[in-house]
Amino acid sequence: MSHIVTIQTEVRDPAAIRSACDRLHLPLPVHGTARLFTTEATGLLVQLPRWRYPVVCQTETGTLAYDNYRGAWGEQVHLDRFLQSYAVEKTRLEARKAGHDVVEQTLADGSIKLTLQVAGAI
Repeated sequence: MSHIVTIQTEVRDPAAIRSACDRLHLPLPVHGTARLFTTEATGLLVQLPRWRYPVVCQTETGTLAYDNYRGAWGEQVHLDRFLQSYAVEKTRLEARKAGHDVVEQTLADGSIKLTLQVAGAI
Protein backbone atom coordinates (compact mmCIF):
# COMPACT_ATOMS: atom_id res chain seq x y z
CA MET A 1 0.00 0.00 0.00
CA SER A 2 1.31 3.44 -0.90
CA HIS A 3 0.79 6.72 0.95
CA ILE A 4 1.64 10.25 -0.14
CA VAL A 5 2.91 12.51 2.63
CA THR A 6 3.44 16.26 2.60
CA ILE A 7 5.94 17.56 5.14
CA GLN A 8 6.26 21.06 6.54
CA THR A 9 9.80 21.12 7.83
CA GLU A 10 10.76 22.44 11.24
CA VAL A 11 14.52 22.33 11.68
CA ARG A 12 14.90 20.97 15.23
CA ASP A 13 17.30 18.01 15.10
CA PRO A 14 21.02 18.85 15.34
CA ALA A 15 22.02 15.37 14.07
CA ALA A 16 19.87 15.79 10.96
CA ILE A 17 21.29 19.29 10.42
CA ARG A 18 24.82 17.86 10.54
CA SER A 19 23.83 15.02 8.18
CA ALA A 20 22.27 17.50 5.74
CA CYS A 21 25.46 19.57 5.75
CA ASP A 22 27.56 16.46 5.20
CA ARG A 23 25.25 15.33 2.36
CA LEU A 24 25.66 18.72 0.63
CA HIS A 25 29.42 18.90 1.34
CA LEU A 26 28.97 22.00 3.49
CA PRO A 27 31.10 22.89 6.48
CA LEU A 28 29.77 21.27 9.64
CA PRO A 29 27.43 23.57 11.58
CA VAL A 30 28.71 25.27 14.70
CA HIS A 31 26.72 26.71 17.56
CA GLY A 32 27.09 30.46 17.89
CA THR A 33 25.70 33.90 17.32
CA ALA A 34 25.77 35.38 13.83
CA ARG A 35 25.31 38.93 12.67
CA LEU A 36 22.65 39.04 9.93
CA PHE A 37 23.14 42.52 8.47
CA THR A 38 21.45 44.62 11.19
CA THR A 39 20.32 41.85 13.58
CA GLU A 40 21.81 38.88 15.38
CA ALA A 41 20.61 35.31 15.80
CA THR A 42 21.86 32.41 17.90
CA GLY A 43 21.73 28.73 17.04
CA LEU A 44 23.46 26.24 14.75
CA LEU A 45 25.19 28.22 12.01
CA VAL A 46 25.07 26.71 8.51
CA GLN A 47 27.18 28.33 5.81
CA LEU A 48 25.58 27.87 2.39
CA PRO A 49 27.58 28.27 -0.83
CA ARG A 50 28.17 31.91 -1.75
CA TRP A 51 25.86 33.22 1.00
CA ARG A 52 27.03 36.40 2.68
CA TYR A 53 25.59 35.40 6.06
CA PRO A 54 24.99 31.96 7.56
CA VAL A 55 21.59 30.41 8.06
CA VAL A 56 20.91 30.15 11.77
CA CYS A 57 18.96 27.04 12.77
CA GLN A 58 17.10 27.81 15.98
CA THR A 59 16.39 24.24 17.05
CA GLU A 60 14.31 25.23 20.09
CA THR A 61 11.65 26.78 17.83
CA GLY A 62 12.36 24.91 14.58
CA THR A 63 12.78 28.19 12.71
CA LEU A 64 15.57 29.56 10.55
CA ALA A 65 17.01 33.05 10.73
CA TYR A 66 18.81 34.33 7.64
CA ASP A 67 19.27 37.37 5.43
CA ASN A 68 19.88 36.78 1.76
CA TYR A 69 18.49 40.20 0.74
CA ARG A 70 15.96 38.68 -1.68
CA GLY A 71 18.66 36.65 -3.40
CA ALA A 72 21.33 39.36 -3.65
CA TRP A 73 23.34 37.87 -0.75
CA GLY A 74 22.54 34.21 -1.41
CA GLU A 75 20.58 32.18 -3.90
CA GLN A 76 17.33 30.67 -2.59
CA VAL A 77 18.12 27.38 -4.36
CA HIS A 78 20.87 26.67 -1.81
CA LEU A 79 18.47 27.12 1.10
CA ASP A 80 15.88 24.94 -0.65
CA ARG A 81 18.48 22.17 -1.12
CA PHE A 82 19.46 22.39 2.53
CA LEU A 83 15.82 22.11 3.66
CA GLN A 84 15.24 19.17 1.31
CA SER A 85 18.37 17.43 2.61
CA TYR A 86 17.36 18.10 6.21
CA ALA A 87 13.93 16.56 5.60
CA VAL A 88 15.47 13.49 3.94
CA GLU A 89 18.04 13.00 6.71
CA LYS A 90 15.47 13.51 9.49
CA THR A 91 13.16 10.98 7.82
CA ARG A 92 16.04 8.49 7.53
CA LEU A 93 16.95 8.91 11.21
CA GLU A 94 13.39 8.42 12.41
CA ALA A 95 12.76 5.46 10.07
CA ARG A 96 15.91 3.71 11.29
CA LYS A 97 14.90 4.28 14.92
CA ALA A 98 11.63 2.51 14.15
CA GLY A 99 13.46 -0.37 12.44
CA HIS A 100 12.42 0.52 8.90
CA ASP A 101 14.54 0.44 5.75
CA VAL A 102 14.69 3.53 3.52
CA VAL A 103 15.18 3.55 -0.23
CA GLU A 104 16.00 6.90 -1.81
CA GLN A 105 15.41 7.86 -5.43
CA THR A 106 16.25 11.24 -6.97
CA LEU A 107 13.63 12.15 -9.55
CA ALA A 108 14.19 14.02 -12.82
CA ASP A 109 12.80 17.28 -11.39
CA GLY A 110 15.29 17.19 -8.48
CA SER A 111 12.79 16.05 -5.89
CA ILE A 112 13.59 13.03 -3.77
CA LYS A 113 11.32 10.04 -3.34
CA LEU A 114 11.76 8.08 -0.13
CA THR A 115 10.24 4.65 0.23
CA LEU A 116 10.05 3.23 3.74
CA GLN A 117 9.83 -0.52 4.02
CA VAL A 118 8.07 -1.46 7.20
CA ALA A 119 9.38 -4.72 8.62
CA GLY A 120 6.83 -7.49 8.15
CA ALA A 121 4.60 -5.39 5.85
CA ILE A 122 3.59 -6.62 2.43
